[in-house]
Amino acid sequence: MEKQEDFLKIESSAKRRYAIRKTVTYILLFLWGLIVLFPFYWMILTSVKSYGAYNSEYIPRLYTASPTLQNYKDAFTTVSLGRYFGNTLIFTVITTGLMLMVIVFAAFAFARLNFKGKNLLFTLFLALMMIPNELVVITNFVTITNWGLRNTFLGLILPSVTSVFYIYLLKENFEQIPDELYKAAKVDGTSDLKYLFKVMLPICQPTVVTIVILKVIECWNSYVWPRLITDDEAYFLVSNGIQEIRENGFGRDNIPAMMAAVVVISVPLIVLFLLFHKKIMAGVSRGGTKG
Repeated sequence: MEKQEDFLKIESSAKRRYAIRKTVTYILLFLWGLIVLFPFYWMILTSVKSYGAYNSEYIPRLYTASPTLQNYKDAFTTVSLGRYFGNTLIFTVITTGLMLMVIVFAAFAFARLNFKGKNLLFTLFLALMMIPNELVVITNFVTITNWGLRNTFLGLILPSVTSVFYIYLLKENFEQIPDELYKAAKVDGTSDLKYLFKVMLPICQPTVVTIVILKVIECWNSYVWPRLITDDEAYFLVSNGIQEIRENGFGRDNIPAMMAAVVVISVPLIVLFLLFHKKIMAGVSRGGTKG
């Protein structure tokens, strides 16, 4: 009887400790969530404040009594935000499409084809990841300038049509597909290209979708390279357009209008992530699993 009472006490104590740990964990996660989301809240709040109301606040307020959408209207009428959106959409779609073609064929070659020096070549290929991005930017800038491709979409797109990391990630996924499946397909007379598009890509769809989404986000947020290679407003992307808006559009003091432009630019990426976050998690977790 005493042993049973002791066991119940121990079980009750364990449940109590588990409940306390769980409560503390949720409290910490809640606080961390507030810290992470507060900048977005502040950005949206500022964007709906009028210029006069914002400048009259000696101490910033966490609310506004008279929200306005005038700043969003100004973002499309005062500056060329619509053109920046169009340029970014062209750049993102073409770059992502070309990159997907390059990495799919490269990953398939390293994962399934046998040729002399494959392992050495792939090792040297991975070694490119050790080169600082600053050196690559300098080399690309000199090359694109010498080719006369400054202030062109081709000059914007070419340096971004491949990625060593994405090739490695997709190669690891392709190698998880059993060799027996490939051999059976070859016995049936299936070509390598047909096997790639009919078998391998559908199986690795979560990883492919993840790569596409990450590349879209990368292109949408691209700043350094477009800033270097373009000085013509006709080729500005949204990230570079923000600086142009600040200098020649709303002015440095019109923070609410600037925040409205930033909100408009951020919304597509937020929506994209919310729609495909499960596929992103599935693709990343699959890429980290071997066997």
